[in-house]
Parts: sequence; C-alpha cells; structure tokens
Amino acid sequence: MIGPAPLHSEIARGPEGGAAWWLRTSDGVRIRLGLWPKAGAKGTVFLLPGRTEYVEKYGPAAAAFAARGYAMLAVDWRGQGLADRPAHDPMQGDIVHFDDYQRDFDAVLAAATELDLPRPWVILGHSMGGAIGLRRVMEEHPFAACAFSAPMWAIGLPRLIQPIGPTVARLLRASPLATHYPPGFSRKSYVPSAPFADNKLTTDAEMWAFMLTHLQAVPALALAGPSYRWVCEGILECAALDALPSPDLPCYCALGGNERIVATHWVRARMNRWPKGRLEIFEGAEHELMMESPARQARFYDACTALFDTVR
Repeated sequence: MIGPAPLHSEIARGPEGGAAWWLRTSDGVRIRLGLWPKAGAKGTVFLLPGRTEYVEKYGPAAAAFAARGYAMLAVDWRGQGLADRPAHDPMQGDIVHFDDYQRDFDAVLAAATELDLPRPWVILGHSMGGAIGLRRVMEEHPFAACAFSAPMWAIGLPRLIQPIGPTVARLLRASPLATHYPPGFSRKSYVPSAPFADNKLTTDAEMWAFMLTHLQAVPALALAGPSYRWVCEGILECAALDALPSPDLPCYCALGGNERIVATHWVRARMNRWPKGRLEIFEGAEHELMMESPARQARFYDACTALFDTVR
C-alpha cells in the first residue's frame, strides 16, 4: 500500500468505517482498494467489479454483507474508477494484456495480507470481475469459496464469427485499430446516456438513480466503451479459461433471466461442469443482480452467504 485514497462515502451508502488506499502494482500502475471492515467478521468478501465499475458502487453490497457478518473489499481495476487510466483516452476501457488484471489482484492480495483481513477469504466476481476471479481460482490462490454474478466467461460474438473469434482477435489486437472504439461504442458512458426504460443493467429505478447520482457527483468515476484491444484480450482470455477444468472449490453463480450483456450459454456450460457449483436464474432480472430490486438483492446475498458460511 502506498497511502490513503479518497472514498466518497456520502454517495457509497456503505457501512460505517469504510476506508480506501492506493496500491502500486508490480508494473507500476496505481489502483485503488476500498474496504468496509466488520467487527468480529466471519470472513472477508473480495468483491471483483466489472468493466466500467468502481469501489463506491458497491457500498450497498458491503452493507448487505456486514449485516450477514462479513467484511468486504472492492477494487478499482487499472483503467477505471480512480485508478490510473490510458493516456490516449481516459474514457476508454483499454487493457494491454488481460493478465494485467492479475497484477492488480496480486496487489490486492498483498494489501489484504498486510491488513490481516479476517479469514476465510471468498471471492464474489461480477461480469468482467467474474473472468478475473475465475482465472485466479484456477491457479494458486488463498480462497475458500467463490460466487459469481453474471460472469463474463465469453464475449458475445455473431454466430458466424464465433469459430474464428480468437484468430481474428490475435490479428486485431496489434493492428492500428487496437485503441479505436468498436461499432456501437463511443466516449459516452452508458448510465448517463441511456434511458432507464429497457436499460440492460437493472429493472429497479432507485438503483438506476443511485448509479446515475455517482457519475453526476464524481464525474471522474465514469468510463465509456471498450477499445478493440480490450475486446480482443477478453475473447482470448475467455477462450483460454473455457479450455480449463473447473476448480475444486464451492461455487454459487447467478444470472438474470433477461441477461443481455454476457453470453449466458458459456455460463451455463461452465456451471454444468463445476462439480461443487450451483447456478441460479433470477427470472425477469437484468445484468446487475446487486443493483436489482431489494427482494432480488436479498435473495442473492442470502445465497452467497449461505455458501460462504459453509467454509468457515
């Protein structure tokens, strides 16, 4: 850890006692760690956010886990939130290599060890954080269980392109188009520019307003579309993960029944070959179960902690 970082508690709605630190990765990138401790905690949830997300968005999740007996941390991955961003376009979601996120994870683990956070440690990965978390638990790791919300275990591609997706990705990621926006994406952040009606994130108007308020209060948290390079790196990482067996670890995974952002076929396929895994579908829900209605949120957090409680 390299020092205290800002935590916008007034918009985060997290439990009392939250704090943030700057971390430095092995390749010199500055990222941000947010922590909400819990006195007498049963363990610590490592919440791994998705692309475009940031620590403050998960204040309510920290409150939900605190009410269930757990401390929680979240991270601003490189390129988003208040972490270091691409110099060529700070609004663009870009990554040079997908395993650079594992450098970020290494820094988070080092900080968690330094802070002596309560164990057992468990993972909760959302969307892109689901890919980062899956890679970690497929290798050497300190986690006792994992949970996933709409994990990005494949990049949705048109059916005709799917068989050659990795080949195209290898060619395109080093091309002059690498740092351009793909069709359909731009420097506009999704939440401030999309209407609530038929949005792809949540059916709950209050949680939509919660996310919008963040970006109005702290515009520096906003992130827009991905680069071609990010998409290519995501395709290649998901293909590599798909070729590996599921880890010998208890797992709970949830998808919204109206999921329109991640490729659900690959999530179902992975969970079908995860011996200690369980998949649950939340009918009518969108991509972000932790930003859905209070009833759906409670159901999700209850399922996560029911699993986490078994590995204490």
